[in-house]
Amino acid sequence: MQKAPTVAMVAGETSGDLLAGLLLDGLKTRWPGLQAFGIGGPQMAKKGFDAWWPSDKLAVRGYVEVLRHYREIVGIREQVKTRLLNSPPDIFIGVDAPDFNLDLEAALKAKGIKTVHFVSPSIWAWRADRVEKIRRSVDHMLCIFPFEVALLAQHGIAATYVGHPLANVIPIQPDRRAARASLGLSEADTVVAILPGSRKSEVQYLAHRFFKAAAHINRARPAIKFIVPAIPALQPEIKSIASQVGVQNLQIFTGQSHTALAACDVTLIASGTATLEAALFKRPMVIAYNMNWLSWRIMQRKKLQPWVGLPNILCEEFVVPELLQGAATPEALADAVLKWVNTQANEPAKIQALEQRFTRLHAELQRDTPKLATDAIKKILES
Repeated sequence: MQKAPTVAMVAGETSGDLLAGLLLDGLKTRWPGLQAFGIGGPQMAKKGFDAWWPSDKLAVRGYVEVLRHYREIVGIREQVKTRLLNSPPDIFIGVDAPDFNLDLEAALKAKGIKTVHFVSPSIWAWRADRVEKIRRSVDHMLCIFPFEVALLAQHGIAATYVGHPLANVIPIQPDRRAARASLGLSEADTVVAILPGSRKSEVQYLAHRFFKAAAHINRARPAIKFIVPAIPALQPEIKSIASQVGVQNLQIFTGQSHTALAACDVTLIASGTATLEAALFKRPMVIAYNMNWLSWRIMQRKKLQPWVGLPNILCEEFVVPELLQGAATPEALADAVLKWVNTQANEPAKIQALEQRFTRLHAELQRDTPKLATDAIKKILES
C-alpha cells in the first residue's frame, strides 16, 4: 500500500491511550499522511488522533461496575460500529479493552474490514474460553509478552511479538536522584509511592485502604514521606480521601507516575499495568486490589493462575506480595510496606536480587515496538 491508510482505533483508559500513542508514532513514521480516528485519550491526541469519544469512557473494571455503565458503553460501541461500517477504514486496531473491542472487531471483520488487536487478552491467566471470540474477531494479534505468540498459534490465531512499549519508555537504570530532586525530596528520605489506580472505581474501593495504611505507617515511622501521582479527573477525590484519613508527610500531584516510581523506595500499588511499570523501575512493591464482592467471586471462578500482579505472573512466582480483597486491610498493607522498608535497611542484598530480576525482565520485554507493530500491520494491509 503506497498511500497512507485510514486507521480506526479504540483505546480504553490511561494505559491503552499510552500504548496507542506509541503505536501511532510508528504508524506516522511509516505513513506521514495517516489518518487515525475513533476512541482515544490525550496521548493519542498529541499524535493528531481524532477522538470521537474520550478513552476514559471505557475505564470501568469489574462485572457489576460494567453493568452500571452497560447502556452507555454499548451505545457508544453501536455508534462506532455504525460509523465505521458506513465509512470503512483500511484497518481497525483495537488497543486492549477486550470487552469492548472484541465484539466490535467481530462485527467489522464479518463485513470485510481488517482487524488487529494490540495487547492479547490474558487467556493464560483467566477466561481461557475467550480464545474462540478472539479467533472470530481478530485477523492478527500484537503481543506484548513473548510467550503469547505460541499460545495463540495453538488456537489458529496469527500473532506477532512486538515487545512491551513501556520497556523502551522506561530506562534500564532510572535516575532516582533526578526524580527525587524534581519532587523536592532528598536522597536521605524514605519514600513510599501510593498508586490507588487510574479508574474511579479503583479509587473508590482502594484509596481509603491505602491512605489508612499510610496512617498506620505514619505512626510506626513518622519520618516516612508519601507521594501520590493522580490523574486530573481523580485528584479531587483522592485529596478528599487523604484529608479525611489525615495522613502526614503526604504530597499529591498531577500525573508524574513515572517520576514517583523512579523516586520511591517502595510502592503500594493497585494491580494492573502500573505494577509492570513499577517492576521496570526496579521497585519493591505491595500489590493490592479490592472490588465489588460479586465481581470478585465471578473473577475468582475464571482465574487460571495463582498470581494476579503482572510482575509475579511474568516471573512465575511471588516475587512481591499480593494482598487482595479481604486480605487488603490497612493493617496488612502497612505491615507489608514496612517489611520492604526494613528489608532495605537490614538486608540490602534481597533488594538487589529483586532489582536484578526486574532488570532481566526489562531486557526480555525491550523491543522496537512501534516498528515491529507497524511492520505487522503493513503485512495485514497488503494481504
